[in-house]
Amino acid sequence: MHDIGYQRYTGVRLGRRHVVGALYAHSLRTAFGLGRSAKAKIFPWFIVGVVVVAAAGLVAVRAQIGQVLLSYAQFADTMSWLVIFFVAVVAPELVSRDLGSGVLPLYFSRPLRLVDYPLAKFAALATAVFMLLGAPQLVMFLGGAFTTDAGWSGVWDEVTDLAPGLAYAVLWAGVFSAIGLAAASVTGKRAFAAGGIVAVFLMTIPIGGVLSVLPSVTVNQLAGLATPSILVQGTGIWLFRDALVPESGTGLDIGDFGPVYGLVTVVLIAGCIAALIARYRKAARR
Repeated sequence: MHDIGYQRYTGVRLGRRHVVGALYAHSLRTAFGLGRSAKAKIFPWFIVGVVVVAAAGLVAVRAQIGQVLLSYAQFADTMSWLVIFFVAVVAPELVSRDLGSGVLPLYFSRPLRLVDYPLAKFAALATAVFMLLGAPQLVMFLGGAFTTDAGWSGVWDEVTDLAPGLAYAVLWAGVFSAIGLAAASVTGKRAFAAGGIVAVFLMTIPIGGVLSVLPSVTVNQLAGLATPSILVQGTGIWLFRDALVPESGTGLDIGDFGPVYGLVTVVLIAGCIAALIARYRKAARR
């Protein structure tokens, strides 16, 4: 027999919490292509560049004309279409690759519970989306804080405007990440998963459009429930009306159905996470 030098591990066994933390950190790095090839970094950092440049442009225009073109929350609305494509590319990288390569038994051979894996993936993608929408808002905040003529009171006004914007970004991150991961987990093929995610978000828009023109005010005000992006906007208007509704008062009309939008949003996130957990429970039995 030949001794090849294997030795027993005598260090500290960190346990489940550290395994989940490592999985979360690895997934967050994967979302931005960190630690991977240059090709994997192109798309996520292109999206990051677009939103940051857009925020810097708004800061420059505000400094020149002295007028705010978009509030922090309205900026998240404007950039939401980029979030769709970001999630469509990143979500399959986080879940479809592991499903397709059959490495899940290796994950679950460690002190990792079945629910830990999908929850860590959801937390990582939601963090990535929040950073995508929140970082440009911080750029806008710094521009506004350093150009205000009102002193510390002006800086405080910027803080009170920024807070609902960041909270709104959390809302976008939760809804889009839950839907994206649930759709991506259906297949181990990343191309099919990406197409499915885009289809879920874009193919529901005509449904909401048809409902919004029906001869019923109630149906019109509830039409946004059929489209994830409009659902988020409706919930945002209910929670942060002053930050989202322009001074003209025009925009999405949800009537008195704000609580309904909020409830559907919570149910949608919970349902998608439950479907994701069920998908991995089935995959773990194979």
